[in-house]
Amino acid sequence: MTKQELINHFKNDTKVLVSPTMEKAFRDVDRAAFVPEGLLDEAYEDYPLPIGFGATISQPTTVAFMLEKLNVRKGQKVLDIGSGSGWTTALLSHLVGPKGRVIGLEIIPELVTLGRKNIEHFYSDILENTRIRMASMPEIKLAKRGMMGLPEEAPFDRILVSAAAKEVPSKLIEQLKPVGALVIPVGQELEMQKIVILQKTKGGTVIAEEYPGFVFVPLR
Repeated sequence: MTKQELINHFKNDTKVLVSPTMEKAFRDVDRAAFVPEGLLDEAYEDYPLPIGFGATISQPTTVAFMLEKLNVRKGQKVLDIGSGSGWTTALLSHLVGPKGRVIGLEIIPELVTLGRKNIEHFYSDILENTRIRMASMPEIKLAKRGMMGLPEEAPFDRILVSAAAKEVPSKLIEQLKPVGALVIPVGQELEMQKIVILQKTKGGTVIAEEYPGFVFVPLR
């Protein structure tokens, strides 16, 4: 499949791609820049690909679905937990624009290195392309074991989690701004899981939606 065929697949088959802003992000932030070199011929296929250390770059349809539900806006501050190869981090950076900020968080040191390298290469490739307006280059940080999220940088407008928790971590809800949103897979390892969308109101109440039928690696 080509990139255009993948986008057509999003729009016509899986129907996960709704907004023109999201479509532009998937055009500009090429998945091929974030998959292992040996898998470039599969970069636009609609399934996860291994990136080493038991991790994957997620299925494109799933990423599109989660980002549409996250509803990122220009200028927002976003935390990307489980940044992996850096693809979702770069997509989020595109969505927040020049005035926004994105921080990727990854628990595996080798994937922190990989994600940073991919991000640096991607940004250097588009540096002279004035049609692509992105934020300053996003950061990818090494997560601290035993600590959920990044409390020293909170609060965030949006939090995206690309690994499955056994239950929704209250610590992440605490790190959301009022009117913030969290999208996270929830469920047991090796079982069918659900994607949970949590919206935090001005008064601090949390409203949840659930969408079953997904499988992610576990959140560590």
